[in-house]
Amino acid sequence: MGSQDTTSLPVEARRFARRHALRIGVSLLLGAGLAWLLTHGGLPLLPPGDALAAVRPWTVAAYVASLVAVHFFRAVRWRHLLRPVGEVSTRSAIAVSWIAFAAILLSPLRTGEVVRPYLIARRGSVRLWEATGTVAAERIIDGLVLSLLLFAALSLSTPLDPLPDHIGDLRVPAAAVPRAAYGVLALFAACFALMALFFWRRDLARRATRAVVGAVSPRLAERLAGIVERVASGLSFLPAARSTGPFLLETLAYWGINAAGVWLLAWGVGLSGVTFAEACVVVGCIGIGILVPAGPGYFGAFQLSAYMALAMFFPEPAVRGPGAVFVFLLYVTQVGWHIVAAAIGAAIDPGSAAAPLPEERRWDNAACGS
Repeated sequence: MGSQDTTSLPVEARRFARRHALRIGVSLLLGAGLAWLLTHGGLPLLPPGDALAAVRPWTVAAYVASLVAVHFFRAVRWRHLLRPVGEVSTRSAIAVSWIAFAAILLSPLRTGEVVRPYLIARRGSVRLWEATGTVAAERIIDGLVLSLLLFAALSLSTPLDPLPDHIGDLRVPAAAVPRAAYGVLALFAACFALMALFFWRRDLARRATRAVVGAVSPRLAERLAGIVERVASGLSFLPAARSTGPFLLETLAYWGINAAGVWLLAWGVGLSGVTFAEACVVVGCIGIGILVPAGPGYFGAFQLSAYMALAMFFPEPAVRGPGAVFVFLLYVTQVGWHIVAAAIGAAIDPGSAAAPLPEERRWDNAACGS
């Protein structure tokens, strides 16, 4: 790297900080607020030493190995959605995804979501807004699969009876978990239906964009109509069984291995009697909990969601003892692996990380270009 590139890094960092100062501030405040809520609610961020000493070390190593498999399937399945709109190598799909997953994890308020479509547009023939369409579709399908998994797991598991009306010292009823699960399932089912409608009736969406925005600015209306068309093109996998079938199989592998690893780790820290269905509830609660805005690294929201799931099945001493170890190890290993995987992604496909994060105007120009 030349001296000009090196000296430009602090400038880029300052520009990034200025552009995202509000998001960074809000994210840090949310993370600090949730951390305060957890500690004052008797839900430890750091587990007690005696409970930590009782962990079976090999189960932690096995859980990390499961994270490698989870990360692989989570990344590689994207190629099936990209195939109808352009050529991207499997290596680039994995590398870009691993870099982007870390960016999403560490960025304020999930602003890192823009990284994956931007980077993949540099590495193959897929255009920016088409890639954005595939990422949005993937998010909706993941939400629907996760909601169905949580719904099924709640039906197959045996929670405490009665469910506690508190979690730690927080006056949050454990019964809030199934209520939230049913609401999220309805939400993602509706999103999936709207996504399908958007794809099959894209002409209607394009005409509506021109009619509504054109009353203010015809030029802007044409630009946005072009964006609508390209995002809809990113959903071209929907009617193609050759794409949707393998994608769904690898999605099921992704979530299944995730739940199996969580099940093993829960047993390894001393949560005796934990079932696979209960592990699926934990996975579902965390997945839904980190959808809400939180601190960088989902800090606070991750821990609170995990504790809420555990409170449905284990008495309070177990939640604050081995449960605290379980939540701590889940969080630390997942954050650590995301960072390691991003470094691996940059190493196996160096071009994937060669460009700075996209400016808003680049997104706008990409919508108008070829």
